[in-house]
Order: sequence, then structure tokens, then C-alpha cells
Amino acid sequence: MNSFLTTKPSRWGPLLWRYLASWWYLTHLGAIAIVMAFSPSTYNRRNRIATSHYIYTSTWQVLPWFTLLSALVSLVIIRIVVVTARSYGLSAYALEMVVRVLVLELIPLTAAMFVALRAGLAFNAGDALAVAAAASPDRSREAQNRLRADLVPQVISNAFAVLSLAMVSSVIVLVLAYISVYGGSPWGLVDYTRTVGRIFDPVVTTGFALKTILFGLAVAVIPTAAILETHRTGLRPTSTVQPGAVRLLFVLLVIEAASLAVKYI
Repeated sequence: MNSFLTTKPSRWGPLLWRYLASWWYLTHLGAIAIVMAFSPSTYNRRNRIATSHYIYTSTWQVLPWFTLLSALVSLVIIRIVVVTARSYGLSAYALEMVVRVLVLELIPLTAAMFVALRAGLAFNAGDALAVAAAASPDRSREAQNRLRADLVPQVISNAFAVLSLAMVSSVIVLVLAYISVYGGSPWGLVDYTRTVGRIFDPVVTTGFALKTILFGLAVAVIPTAAILETHRTGLRPTSTVQPGAVRLLFVLLVIEAASLAVKYI
């Protein structure tokens, strides 16, 4: 939007067209990557090895210390919420508040931002992808093969990383929430499962899973598409911000806002 503010009104039309074309390229490339990801022909031996390697580097290597860090931060937040609720005589709502705020909202968003910063925004489009991006993916068989071999494994690994980090951290936070509210006593298990089950009704569970999947797809596709577009068009970025960073943040916030609107409005 800063480009519109700093550009003459006579240039707004071409600038808007370029902006819409950029979004179309992102959507087009994302759709191609998703279709290729579900295509059995993608998973030959080479692509399976590449996909497993990317999953290992993007998920397994960071899963222990990301889970530990998120557990420590979540424990502090849980303690603050529980103590505050007790001071106001609202202990019955402390657990529900913790689950709704941490598990349903903060953890998936944190996992998406972490994977984006570590993997998506640091993605280095090599020569193969740069050549593939210069051609129309739906017209060049060579471009399709290069996208299938180089892009799809990274898209799958980034999406898998967001889902894995979010799910594992959510389970850890649920355990910490029980310990913080009921201590080591097993007698709170009935009330705990009733409260959590009431929160995770079918609609909320479906929305939580869908939101996490959309986060994963956004993190997997948007930064990669932005970098490939710079190779395809030959245009240099007008700022020092990594290509796709602002767009990714915008999409994540839109998904989160839509999720909140559906659940609470």
C-alpha cells in the first residue's frame, strides 16, 4: 500500500494490475503445488527421499526445543491466568480460558510464524526453481518436473512442520493446564475431560484443524511463490523486507480473524 501512496495517480492502474497479477501467480502456483502433492506420480524414489529430508530438517530437528520453549512460555501464561481467575473468584473458568486462548488461538499461530521465520522466509530458490518459475508451470513439462522435484517436497515439509509443532505443543499445554489447575490429583480428570470436551465440540474441532491446515499451506506456499516471482519477472524488491513476508503476515491474520469471527460472532 505504500506504493500507492508514493506513486502518481496516473500509475495506480498499472500498479494495481501488477498487484492483482502477483496474487494470481501466488494462487496459481499454490494450487499447482497442492495438486502435485496429492498426485501419486510425484512420489518417486528421489522425491520421497527429498521430502523425508526436508521433513526431518524442518520438523524433527526443531521439535524438541520448540516444544520446550512453548511449554515454558505457556506455563507462565497458564499460571498468570489461573492466579488471576482465583483472585476474582472465577476459578471455574480458568481452564476454559487457558484452552481457548492458548490451544485454539496462540499455539497454531506461533507455530506458523516460527516455521515461516525458520524455513519459509529463509527459502533459497535455486537455479532449478528459478528456471522453472520463468516458464508457465502448466505449459512446460520440464517446469512441472522441476517444481515436482524441488518445490513440492518443501511445500509438504513446511505444511507438515506447522501441523506437527502445533499438535504436539497443544497436547503438552493441555497436560500443563491440568497440572496447574488440579495438581497431581487424579480426581480432577472427570471435570477436566468434561470441560475440554465441551470446548472441543465438532464445530470447534473442525475449525481448529482447518485453520491449522490453512496456516501450514500459507507458510508453505506464500514465501516460496514470492521468491519465485522475483526470478520470473526479474523485478528487484523495492524494500529490504524478505519477499512474501508482509503478504504472509496479512494472510495469517486474515485466517485468524475469520476463525475468530466464525466462532465468536
